[in-house]
Amino acid sequence: MYPSLASLFQPLAAQKVDLLLLIYLIAIAAEAMSGALAAGRRNMDIFGVAVIAFVTALGGGTIRDVVLGNYPIGWTQHPAYVYLVISAGLLTTLIAPYIHRMKRAFLIFDAMGLIAFSLIGCNVALNLDYPIVVVVMSGMLTGICGGILRDVLCNQVPVVFRRELYASVSLSVCALFLVLRAAGVDSDLNTAICFVGGFMFRMLAIQFSWRLPTFSYQQRWD
Repeated sequence: MYPSLASLFQPLAAQKVDLLLLIYLIAIAAEAMSGALAAGRRNMDIFGVAVIAFVTALGGGTIRDVVLGNYPIGWTQHPAYVYLVISAGLLTTLIAPYIHRMKRAFLIFDAMGLIAFSLIGCNVALNLDYPIVVVVMSGMLTGICGGILRDVLCNQVPVVFRRELYASVSLSVCALFLVLRAAGVDSDLNTAICFVGGFMFRMLAIQFSWRLPTFSYQQRWD
């Protein structure tokens, strides 16, 4: 007997519905759509689209959990996330011609997702009592690894390594979160400050094309 639609989302209903969770859901849907578009640019079939959408949206959290030994992996306990990201990816194949009009919205959702993923990653490592440097790496892995996997599977240099500040935003958010936490700032206020600050940082980086210095080496070895 197949589960009802409502039962698929029971894991979400059982959680505390807060702003960070809502942003997380929007973010994984947006990331799944970006993955589907990348797959479309490589002329992948529907299965390829679904796989790239899934990896882009949930790959960062999966890598984080494997690295930290945090089992069971998050999405395996919340199948609604899988349905959401695959549905978003497949929906993209139908609405792709209209998505270029939504570029600004995608940038906003992506920035929100980056911050949310980074903060969630930090909290996971903190709950497991890892050292500070591991907490920061956990936040960054969650924030950027989905996009890296997407680009590697699509045979291109990851965007995070060659465009506006992205990984640096994740690092800054993680560092600010830990500094405020050490200063005794309330958890909810800390999250709000980090979210607003990180979002503004990312938007300014896009607006003014802020980048890290690049390294170009063309000399051949004889």
